[in-house]
Amino acid sequence: MTSNSSLEERLAAVEAAITQIREQIAPTQSMNGLREITGSFKDEPAFEEILALGQAIRRGDESVLDAPEQE
Repeated sequence: MTSNSSLEERLAAVEAAITQIREQIAPTQSMNGLREITGSFKDEPAFEEILALGQAIRRGDESVLDAPEQE
């Protein structure tokens, strides 16, 4: 039979391993999520079009909402 001290040592080792695994798989969270996506749409024509349409709508030109979709 296993002694209590041996069992306690094994339990401590398992707990340490679990802690290490949790640290490895834990999602990393950025302090500022905006920094992670800044520039991710650089040189993306579709995003540039979305920005232009948004600006037109903010200026009051809602006719862009009626434009046929292009593929």
